[in-house]
Amino acid sequence: MSLLVVGLSHRSAPVSVLERASLSADAKVKLLHDTLAAEPATEATVLATCNRIELYADVDKFHAGVAELSTLLAQHSGVALEELTPYLYVHYEDRAVHHLFSVACGLDSMVVGEGQILGQIKDALALGQELHTAGRLINDLFQQALRVGKRAHSETGIDRAGQSLVTFGLEQLAVGTPVVEWAAGKRALVIGAGSMSSLAAATLARVGVAEIVVANRTADRAERLAEILVASGTGVAAVAIPMARVPDELTRVDVVVSCTGATGLVLTADDVLAAVSWGAAGLAPAEQAEAGASPRVDQGLHPRTPAPRTPPATAGKGPRAGLDTDVLARLVAAAEAGGRLADAGAARTISAPVEGDGCPVGPDGRAALTGVDANSLELHGTWADQGEAAAQRQPRRTTRTQPHASSVRLALLDLAMPRDIDAAVHRIPGVRLVDIESLAEASADAPMAADVDAVRGIVAQEVAAFGAAQRAAHITPTVVALRAMAAEVVAMEVARLDGRVPDLDERQRAEVTQTVRRVVDKLLHAPTVRVKQLASEPGGAGYAEALRELFDLDPQTVASVSRADAADPMNDDDPGRAS
Repeated sequence: MSLLVVGLSHRSAPVSVLERASLSADAKVKLLHDTLAAEPATEATVLATCNRIELYADVDKFHAGVAELSTLLAQHSGVALEELTPYLYVHYEDRAVHHLFSVACGLDSMVVGEGQILGQIKDALALGQELHTAGRLINDLFQQALRVGKRAHSETGIDRAGQSLVTFGLEQLAVGTPVVEWAAGKRALVIGAGSMSSLAAATLARVGVAEIVVANRTADRAERLAEILVASGTGVAAVAIPMARVPDELTRVDVVVSCTGATGLVLTADDVLAAVSWGAAGLAPAEQAEAGASPRVDQGLHPRTPAPRTPPATAGKGPRAGLDTDVLARLVAAAEAGGRLADAGAARTISAPVEGDGCPVGPDGRAALTGVDANSLELHGTWADQGEAAAQRQPRRTTRTQPHASSVRLALLDLAMPRDIDAAVHRIPGVRLVDIESLAEASADAPMAADVDAVRGIVAQEVAAFGAAQRAAHITPTVVALRAMAAEVVAMEVARLDGRVPDLDERQRAEVTQTVRRVVDKLLHAPTVRVKQLASEPGGAGYAEALRELFDLDPQTVASVSRADAADPMNDDDPGRAS
């Protein structure tokens, strides 16, 4: 076995690199074809998930294999090799097996113990089988990884050590509130209808949201998912909508979960800002227009005509110059109620008050300033910068604000890689975003359950057993060739006996033949059993070669047995059973 793994994951690379290095379906196919075309690799498959990209291959040269696989990953991911190299890891032979088994058990996942990785491993194996790039080693390895993962989940409490990515994400959105209590009565939008989005929708239905709206580029898949949700018995109402209606739905939902295969953003900061602005507390859309609060919206979403701006007569003559008192009252009321209006990109995180505010809106919260004169806007920016500088002097855990669940107007969960939702939306008041990056931060301090040690024990056992089986299998063609040679010798000697003793009847000839075969079998039994045992131990690869030398076996015969064994479909496990 010369298994080599080259890859990167959330443990070795920042999210920004993982996003850029993500592989499309076509890129996976091309990567595998090019890997087999490369000299060091004889079989391969790729495991690509939202937080890892790993290329598995059977290679005959370690250093050449590492160089070739690294180069291919860089070429097909679109990230330059010199930039990608610092984040790559390499595992070889037993260490590679240990790594995949750990991944299958959820030990290497962002949320320890999550079981979704098993489906992704199954998909990786299916892709290799479909493209005929997965041979004996890759098939055996991934089949066993699926079995090990299922064993870990059935024999231990690893499920209690961590939760699924969806559940964990919802818990982060709930900010300490029980998810069932937080979700009760909410209206949710699920963007995408793939496996992860479907899981998210099912989880939302289970925890008690009142209604789920499913949006997908393929209408049939969205409608099918909505039908399944309605028939699930959870009592949730579900409808399907086209993607074009997503901007409108954003103004009416409380929760959004997005996981698509899009290569660009599905929701921009402007999209979210527009949706939250339309629903700002205390201001109807017409009043927002009067307040000059129409946000800039890209791509023609929510087109609205901004209210005309009247230059102030006394611009720059005081902190409130040029502001209509009625407009100001509405803005302050909206801010106090947790609403949000557009601020032309001037929003900043204010975590601590500062003295001598001088802000045209007031010292509390964030301002909403579209339609305000330029001098007042500049003054607000200065005030906000001072507040942010003061906040930065305070100890803080992360750079993101963590609003209480009750103050969140729109909760966003982005499970896509590359991301679906612009990370800048976390700066918008009343909006809470949880994405892959923030999940990594939150799960870093999650306590490791005692069951994790039990799973590690299972992985160690299974790695040893797999290595022994592979080493034993390596010598099997040699043993088969030896027995074939012995059978040929017996046949030649029986034929010679027929020439020397022609008077033997059929019964006598059969008895002699059987006796000779028993003698040969007994002579070969102990050596072949022992050599299999020795070959299964570490360092036992040389026994096959020793056997070939001792019995002068034809290397071509051994090779032909190996090829026939590999081509026999009866020797392959059914992937459906293992998954």
